[in-house]
Amino acid sequence: MKKIEERVQDITAEFAQFKDWEGRYKHLVEIGKKLPIVSDDKKTDTFKVRGCQSQVWLIPRLEDNRVYFEADSDASIVKGIVALLLAIYSDNTPQEILNLKLDFLDSIGLKQHLSMNRANGLASMVKQIQMYAYAYQTQIGQR
Repeated sequence: MKKIEERVQDITAEFAQFKDWEGRYKHLVEIGKKLPIVSDDKKTDTFKVRGCQSQVWLIPRLEDNRVYFEADSDASIVKGIVALLLAIYSDNTPQEILNLKLDFLDSIGLKQHLSMNRANGLASMVKQIQMYAYAYQTQIGQR
């Protein structure tokens, strides 16, 4: 599996291929369509991301000291955004997740092209991912 920094570089290069933001939006929607289906029994308030205008569920699990995520959303663009975040954050140690600088969101042009509501939702998703990583890091440290 690629390191988290390599994934960021790959995604940055992937989005750089698109000349305009419309192409990037379409690509985000396509990425979202590839997300594995999350069963309805996991779409509970426990896993719902607060601060998103759309409904977003982010389901973490810790396995072999690595954090894995499942996610879903009821909005196609947001589903693409969460799929992008999972491509970067899932299958990393909690410490790797916590160490990642968020400037990659600027480098692909994501933050500046989102509405205020979607930008707030994106920030909430990243914050939730980091909170799970912190909780797992604490759990690992107590073993």
